[in-house]
Amino acid sequence: MASIWSDLLGAKVNYYGRRYRTRVIEAGEGAPVIFIHGIGGHAEAYSRNLIRLGRKFRAMAIDLVWHGLSSKPPFNPATLDTYCDQLLDLMDTLGIERASIEGESLGGWITQWMALNHADRLDRIVLNTTAGIIFGSGTVQERPREGIELLRDRSLAAIANPTSETIRKRLEWLMAAPDRVTDELVDIRQRLYSEPDTQRALHAVFDNAFSKGGAFSRYGIKEERLAEIKTPTLVLWSDKNPGNGPDSGKRIASLISGAQFYCINDAAHWPQWEQPEEHDRVVTAFLNGERIGEPAD
Repeated sequence: MASIWSDLLGAKVNYYGRRYRTRVIEAGEGAPVIFIHGIGGHAEAYSRNLIRLGRKFRAMAIDLVWHGLSSKPPFNPATLDTYCDQLLDLMDTLGIERASIEGESLGGWITQWMALNHADRLDRIVLNTTAGIIFGSGTVQERPREGIELLRDRSLAAIANPTSETIRKRLEWLMAAPDRVTDELVDIRQRLYSEPDTQRALHAVFDNAFSKGGAFSRYGIKEERLAEIKTPTLVLWSDKNPGNGPDSGKRIASLISGAQFYCINDAAHWPQWEQPEEHDRVVTAFLNGERIGEPAD
């Protein structure tokens, strides 16, 4: 298994922005595609994809504000609006009028918010095991409470006491098999979580995300609103996602006009990391305007 920085040989690390300092790992010079990690994550979530995707696109993985090495402004409970402001600031700084976006988990939620409120800045979107949907009663299999509770408990433990053990346990939640969490990935996240500014910021992010009156109550997207999304959409899922299963991804795709659905097998919450070649093939085809077929058995 290659290391993160072996995978990223040839990529660049830059810091852009006027209102926010956004760390960007990027490769390529084609049409811009921005990749957004999930809650508590960082740009290395897409380290196995950027060089390959950079052969066709300007592939840019970012750290969200309050995360990674991006800026840590005072916490604002209006999180999704802040994240969208960060994306617009990044695009404006780089002179990008329109971009495609792939968002994983929280990143998918942000991507939907962009599509609902800033569709004029988007070309295509990929919703990768997305969070943020309020499903109608009985429309999908109920999300297992132990999945979200385990994510909450491991997230809070990792940021309160960022040891290699607590960090590894948090990362294992993302994977279909624990051995897919590499020592290098643990080391990077432990280093980031040990920074005092990041600890303070992510404590606030996690408290807001996992509390009853937090982000979901303010920004949860009722499933009927998905019909308002007109941006060409790929809903990308996995068969072992620890949250909602593939039926949820199919439901989302059915509610967005013209959306396509694809499920990656033998993957959990990070299909781009666990099955990078398949992820990149499917995403490249979609971004090129092709129809996506079902995965082979």
